[in-house]
Amino acid sequence: MLPGQILARGVARHLAALGFACVEELVPARGLRVDVMALGPKGDIWIVECKSSRADFMSDSKWHGYLEWSDRFFWAVDSDFDVDLLPEGSGLIIADGYGAEVLRMGAESRLAPARRKAMTHRFATHAARRLHSLRDPHALSPET
Repeated sequence: MLPGQILARGVARHLAALGFACVEELVPARGLRVDVMALGPKGDIWIVECKSSRADFMSDSKWHGYLEWSDRFFWAVDSDFDVDLLPEGSGLIIADGYGAEVLRMGAESRLAPARRKAMTHRFATHAARRLHSLRDPHALSPET
């Protein structure tokens, strides 16, 4: 498992304890792939980008494009990461492979109803395809 995937696992565990359902590597739009998308108990949609190092963060030029696809945006990093590198106004989660803690909530920017509906549908479809691929790993899906 790669370092970012380890962080994503801890983030998903923590958010699940808060009542969220999470999927990893969801594509909200062509050319974008978020590390973790979380669907909250009240329909909130959060995006969490997991960064395992300074180089990983500095090489990410797409993160601005994620903001329009969620109600809140977060960075997830480990306890050794220099958090001063992260943009103010975005959420901050400290994570490891076993759990996480939200240190700073991301600024809220509520999705328009049509976009929320589309993202909820995309989330459900992504989750269902992942589940199907576990049950039938040799089946072809539109994502492959």
